[in-house]
Amino acid sequence: MLQKAEAIYHKANELVRRCGTRDTLRIASEIGIYIHQIGGFKELLGMYSYQHKERHILLNSNMDCITAQMVCGHEIGHDALHRDQAKIGMGLQEFTLFDMRNEMEYEANAFAAHLRIDSEELLKLAGHGYDVVQLSSIMETNVNLILIKLNELNRMGLQFNLPYIPCSDFLKNVTV
Repeated sequence: MLQKAEAIYHKANELVRRCGTRDTLRIASEIGIYIHQIGGFKELLGMYSYQHKERHILLNSNMDCITAQMVCGHEIGHDALHRDQAKIGMGLQEFTLFDMRNEMEYEANAFAAHLRIDSEELLKLAGHGYDVVQLSSIMETNVNLILIKLNELNRMGLQFNLPYIPCSDFLKNVTV
């Protein structure tokens, strides 16, 4: 478990280092993933597809910037960690949005958290006593992504006392 958590952490941070940004839309472009903003999605926030040696992320065009960054990071996680599974069938669709009980979805969430949230900055701010809601506001991300990041840091040996673990379907209430 520790090895997998550290592997995801290092893989995400290597992408950030290589691309020089935590902007997931820019990262996707830098690594050759085509981004498509789709207006016809009702509940689907995003989807990753790998077909004919081309990688694509479809994003709901009605999402706010913070949600789009998070969903794009999640889909990049699928590209980095689950590309072989996406080759089978129609790609990885988020019908059960960010389901924490599904290992692939949890791993993609953890990857997104590491892409979007700088560990050193998070630790510094947490050391100043900010709570998870304040941290999410300061770091311009979803509070559940902060919790996933802190949970992952705990899995790697830190000792954060987390107020709760995000619900398995925390994005189902996102309205687009």
